[in-house]
Amino acid sequence: MAERYSSFTPGGTRWFLQRITAAFLVVVLAFHFFLLHFVNHAYEVTFMQTQVRMENIGYFLTMVLFLITAAFHGVNGVYNALVNQGLEGGQKKVVLAVLVIAGVGLVAQGIYVALTMNGMI
Repeated sequence: MAERYSSFTPGGTRWFLQRITAAFLVVVLAFHFFLLHFVNHAYEVTFMQTQVRMENIGYFLTMVLFLITAAFHGVNGVYNALVNQGLEGGQKKVVLAVLVIAGVGLVAQGIYVALTMNGMI
């Protein structure tokens, strides 16, 4: 059986980043759900309160960092899953390019929405 590439092999930079981004996403989501369910009793999800919080630069930067982290984690995970299913050669480059373009597009759209809500655009 041919050995396949995986960034999930211990020791690589992408292996390390995959684990760090997973931990960051879990911590941020856990904090969000804690606030949502135990502190604010679901009042924090209203549109107006979200719009007001977007004016806070710390909240804005956390959301942008979350978007970038989620995009990297997702793109790297999907790419590795496809490679481990037998994607080889030129197909790997095309799939990686499509995934990166999609990830960058989603992050750009998220930042655009955040800037719009923040009144910067």
